[in-house]
Amino acid sequence: MARRRAKYAGYSFLIPWLVGFFGLTLGPALASLYLSFTHYDLIESPRWAGLANYIRIVSEDAKVGDSVRVTLVYVALSVPLKLGFALAIALILNKGIRGLGVYRALFYLPSLLGASVAIATLWRKVFSGDGLLNHVLAYVGIQGPSWVSDPDHALWTLVALSVWQFGSPMIIFLAGLRQLPQDIFEAAAIDGASARTQFWRITLPMLTPVIFFNLVVQTIDAFKAFTPAFIVSGGTGGPINATLFYTLYLYQEAFGYLRMGYAAALAWLLVLAIMAVTAFAFMTSRSWVHYEE
Repeated sequence: MARRRAKYAGYSFLIPWLVGFFGLTLGPALASLYLSFTHYDLIESPRWAGLANYIRIVSEDAKVGDSVRVTLVYVALSVPLKLGFALAIALILNKGIRGLGVYRALFYLPSLLGASVAIATLWRKVFSGDGLLNHVLAYVGIQGPSWVSDPDHALWTLVALSVWQFGSPMIIFLAGLRQLPQDIFEAAAIDGASARTQFWRITLPMLTPVIFFNLVVQTIDAFKAFTPAFIVSGGTGGPINATLFYTLYLYQEAFGYLRMGYAAALAWLLVLAIMAVTAFAFMTSRSWVHYEE
């Protein structure tokens, strides 16, 4: 009887999570999947359209291609740069410098703030034509452009914002570095291995599980990025679609034109794309991620 009561008590603690999962996650997800096969504008009832939305995405909508291109470029640039910068800072902090806790907190703060509206607004001010960056450049005689209004530079400002928020992967890298057995490095040093050799031959191979984790998490986050592009471009994805992220175009279709069924189809293709990229990462990880046996 006591065991049965304990089992029921455990299930009772699960009820709030189950209600939230089915009511706020699974239910809306299934509803959006149904809506992706309909024409729905929030005013009239959904009308079944079959694969019409998906066919239009693949073969008729040119802006989808622009948004996919911008998103892929953003992911390809921001993720490696962010991880590389985070690893470099983690290696420096792992040297045991004085005030490590202070530096760790300061470096983590941008990630803690996240891609908030306030941070994106501040970033837009910094990179505007009369922003802080151009004022600094003017002191050394350089006339900077309006970075957020120039199609050649606008996307780079969003990449820079992503790299600036390197604190989360840095903390994970630092934790991974602290777990590496030091006797291996001592043996390598005795054998005459330089610091560079130790990094490439010992540190990186043993850190590959942590690198893989950060790579997957940051890639997924990059595909989902929305707020920076929305704030910096004023919700337009400009200039000339230079910052038109896929998520921003999805938002425009849903809340700008009220094409909810079409936006749902865009959302599900994004889900499938992220699943495919993640699956590819796991498949290829067998050749470069090394786990202790």
